[in-house]
Amino acid sequence: MTTATPADRTLILSRTFDAPPALVFKAWTDPALLKQWFVPRPWSIARVENDVRAGGSNLIVMRDPDGNEYPNQGIYLDVIPNERLVFTDAYISAWLPSEKPFMTGIITFEAADGGRKTKYTARVVHWRVEDREAHEKMGFHEGWGKCADQLAELLATL
Repeated sequence: MTTATPADRTLILSRTFDAPPALVFKAWTDPALLKQWFVPRPWSIARVENDVRAGGSNLIVMRDPDGNEYPNQGIYLDVIPNERLVFTDAYISAWLPSEKPFMTGIITFEAADGGRKTKYTARVVHWRVEDREAHEKMGFHEGWGKCADQLAELLATL
């Protein structure tokens, strides 16, 4: 029997943003800002509820162009302001398990260029290799990449 390693279950996207880590972190945690960039257009965010602290819950409701809504619930596992966010969909609130855990997101915000820029890395670790493969086929790199472009556009206006 072969055991999958974390690398076998992980997808990664990295960018450098022309904004300090505090601003990029804020764009990830302020519901009004998150709504502006978190899904590839023409999709939108209908609602964001987040309690940004370890153990705090989050709800992001995505809306497709036809008006169908897709709620995504989870909790934060680790929050270090301006440095790291770790969240998972394995739980939907407190320690109430979700019906089908899919991933854990590890988002890091590393100061670059004397703190004027941010090296941003999104690591998405999946429960199973099959989940990673499915996420990749769904367009992880294209979708998360487009969202990162939209985030860069937003950061330029703040």
